[in-house]
Amino acid sequence: MEGRIVKVLVVFFLICLNGLWSQTVWANPVFARQYDMSCNTCHAAFPRLNAFGEHFRDSNMRLPNWREKTTVDTGDKQLALPKIPPLGFRAQSFMQARQGKEIDPDTGVSEADSSVDFQAPYLVKLFSSAPLSDHMSYYFYGIFAEKGANGETIIEDAWISHDNVLGTGTGMQFGQFQTSDLMFPRETRLTFQDFMVYRMAGITYDRGVLFNQSAGNATFALGAVNGNGISDNWTVNSPGYRRPDHLFDNNTGKSIFGRVGVKLGEVSTGLFALSGDQKSATGIAGTGTRDTPKQAIGLDVSGNWGGKGYWFLQGVWNRWDGFLDADPARNLAWFGAFAGVDYVLNDRWALSALVNYADPGDFAGTATVYEGIKMQTLTLGASYYFMRNVKGVMEFNYDFLPVDNDADFVGHETKEGYFLVGFDIAF
Repeated sequence: MEGRIVKVLVVFFLICLNGLWSQTVWANPVFARQYDMSCNTCHAAFPRLNAFGEHFRDSNMRLPNWREKTTVDTGDKQLALPKIPPLGFRAQSFMQARQGKEIDPDTGVSEADSSVDFQAPYLVKLFSSAPLSDHMSYYFYGIFAEKGANGETIIEDAWISHDNVLGTGTGMQFGQFQTSDLMFPRETRLTFQDFMVYRMAGITYDRGVLFNQSAGNATFALGAVNGNGISDNWTVNSPGYRRPDHLFDNNTGKSIFGRVGVKLGEVSTGLFALSGDQKSATGIAGTGTRDTPKQAIGLDVSGNWGGKGYWFLQGVWNRWDGFLDADPARNLAWFGAFAGVDYVLNDRWALSALVNYADPGDFAGTATVYEGIKMQTLTLGASYYFMRNVKGVMEFNYDFLPVDNDADFVGHETKEGYFLVGFDIAF
């Protein structure tokens, strides 16, 4: 218990050194409609934000004339109703030639192996956002279809923000969001390929609260989340029969996280820290029942030149204590990173490069799927903009690692290179 308290205090100390706050706003045509402005006002090349887009994001997603421009004049200053339904859509469709396939980690049997895959639609998403008052805004999006999972709707980002809590100048975000958004928001990347260390480390979507404060060219953010993601809940049945409520978390402990950083000219750097719990791992690929401590420390650096070139670098050091049920006394450490460059050639073309790297560290040789943390890929992408909000994409991903030749069916069992072409639209 004392060790956990020390870890939390260390995270809090790191956050209070001063840091960098960042809310997330992606390619959302809602804002263009609300303010009668082009998408390129906020985007260098959608969904990549430019300097004005970052300012809009940091201003609680509004312009100074938000009430006159976006709301109905009801004569009631205590009411802010949007003039039009604040809705937007995003859709993606791809054709992908790929090396990767499904492999059962127990038997090695492959039940899905398609070298050419029509992924259309890959994603259909509904956005909504609007100011609620002089200091409050909301944002959410729902996914109607993603990765072929038709017939279900999933809400990912869904939060309310306040930019001046109790008149202190402190900002607050409350709801569902990604803890990794404090570093590089995944939804604003130009590549189809993801920032993989965030997914591997389990620091993406969660439910909780985040506070931020600024001081000159430095700001800091500190938050707490449930730590179990956004997909599960548990029925509250102990008080009696058929009670309607549900728990969104199955343990009292919360993950404490935050980021500190500073911006010097066109270069930003920051330090991220998280301390929390996760469920243990059992067998080759199963989820256990024990709550086990996890810590993550991330260092990020980014910058731009001339408003056309954007570069970024992220490293995340992870420690998972007692994570494997097969060896609960063992603590395991591993590291992951990515680095990338986006360059906007002109109104029509944007080019991207992304390197993903991960070292499984102590998970090597454990005969679990966590050996598969190992990764070394290079992604090269090109986006052609038919319109500001309609682009064709072409992307090539090269996998530098050889296929595992050991006796088990975990780790790097197939190459993961691919070639992808398709469309990405927002309206």
